[in-house]
Amino acid sequence: MTDTLWPAPTASAAVHATVTVPGSKSVTNRALVLAALAAEPGWVRRPLRSRDTLLMAAALRALGVGIEDTVNNSTGGTGGGDAWRVIPAGLHGPVTVDVGNAGTVMRFLPPLAALADGPVHFDGDPRSHERPLHGVIDALRGLGARIEDGGRGALPLTVYGTGALDGGQVTVDASSSSQFVSALLLSGARYNQGVEVRHQGGPLPSLPHIRMTVEMLRAAGVQVDAPEDGGEPDVWRVTPGALLGRDLVVEPDLSNAAPFLAAALVTGGRVAVRDWPERTTQPGDQLREIFTRMGGECEFIDGALALTGSGRVHGIEADLHDVGELTPVIAAVAALADSESHLYGIAHLRLHETDRLAALAKEINDLGGDVTETEDGLRIRPRPLHGGVFHTYEDHRLATAAAVLGLTVPGVQVENVATTAKTLPDFPELWTGLLTGADAPATA
Repeated sequence: MTDTLWPAPTASAAVHATVTVPGSKSVTNRALVLAALAAEPGWVRRPLRSRDTLLMAAALRALGVGIEDTVNNSTGGTGGGDAWRVIPAGLHGPVTVDVGNAGTVMRFLPPLAALADGPVHFDGDPRSHERPLHGVIDALRGLGARIEDGGRGALPLTVYGTGALDGGQVTVDASSSSQFVSALLLSGARYNQGVEVRHQGGPLPSLPHIRMTVEMLRAAGVQVDAPEDGGEPDVWRVTPGALLGRDLVVEPDLSNAAPFLAAALVTGGRVAVRDWPERTTQPGDQLREIFTRMGGECEFIDGALALTGSGRVHGIEADLHDVGELTPVIAAVAALADSESHLYGIAHLRLHETDRLAALAKEINDLGGDVTETEDGLRIRPRPLHGGVFHTYEDHRLATAAAVLGLTVPGVQVENVATTAKTLPDFPELWTGLLTGADAPATA
């Protein structure tokens, strides 16, 4: 936490810019895990280099995986010529892993650690101790792993790896995080019997992230049976076998494009995001439909997605269950709309970096807004807003939401904007470049 306040820039005119968004955190960290488990070296090109991904790379290195840096910004594009060459090796312990507050690190690596030849201790930021991990812990125990967590179902914990894991069938309640399912699938092909993950509980959030995991596994040569292929609902099966080393280029992080596209929407301008894939499993792709409903117009031009604002922002009734990470920016846009919004299906956001629903309601209301929490979401009634301090609770997506509000509300000061480094390095510089109308490449 820091007391430093960042004055969010106010747009003096409609924003017109082209931006390059850094690589996807979700793809980068999945790619690193799969490359570490492969039978041969591979490449992760144009990776996101942020706190969450650097923590993942550091953890894998500590476990014995070779990850070599190649940095060359001269080629342009998303992340320039940056790459990680990943050289798989036998996983070893004892070792201590710092997960920070990264959900992908704290959830994806314990299943991998069960394959190490010694104990692997996991710990992280104070908030990480409050985030749910019981699904992964209970499932690994059901698959034969020994884990000590003091009965908390959370960090800190130690996985006592024995070099192998039987695997097989396991039931998990993943209603609090789809990462519980992805975590087990990512390492499942290396288990002796593979893995069959059966979700039993409330609705699964963020299903697109599970589909991303399945597609990346298949691209690595793994056989996966999934519900969307006509299989049994809420059941995923991974066949044991070797993983291929890949040469993978990481897509831009479409969720991190949200504030930039929102800038066009709330100022009646036009923002183009380079290298937007026309087909992707990233949940952020749903921004096209959501922001169109809120008054924008989207089109693909020369490999970029361009969003043009109409000068008016409309309220929205939206189930964001599958795209919860987009909620903070959508809520900020809704607070500037011409009619009420109801965002729902997002009770699981209470368990993210902070309680995002409570935080959004408090911070927007402190600027003069009218936001009420519901059981599973937010009701947002637009009101004239005024300047003030917007607290971020060390949550990167709250910081970018505050920046969006600042575009049309003079005097918004963002507490700890540096927290954006979790997934969006150099955000303040990117945002300033956006407002000057300059070409705004991200450095990651």
